Amino acid sequence: MVDDPLSLVFSALGDPTRRDIVARLAAGDATVNELAEPYDVTVQAVSKHIKVLEDAGLVSRSRDAQRRPCHLEAEVFDLMTKWIERYRGEAEDRFRRLDALLEQMGEQPTTGTPARKKAAS
Repeated sequence: MVDDPLSLVFSALGDPTRRDIVARLAAGDATVNELAEPYDVTVQAVSKHIKVLEDAGLVSRSRDAQRRPCHLEAEVFDLMTKWIERYRGEAEDRFRRLDALLEQMGEQPTTGTPARKKAAS
């Protein structure tokens, strides 16, 4: 079993139903019954999805009299954002270096003769 928090989050979000549940919870808290309404699955199936989201730290449940609303835990998104931003920054650096190289290559005269043959002449 994976116990890396980031792996649990990405694994939980790998399912489209769970991503939809997260999107709906972003608009506000809801009970499992409320979350199950638009799906053509049982409340128990949605409850299992909620459990996966809870285990990943994306969702928590509280008690409000007889209701047990699900709540989106936004802090987990900070973990994901930091990871994504790290690699996005590295990719942007590579693209900047590639752009600079292509610009340099565009400034060199092109005579149809490879640069190595010119230098050897």
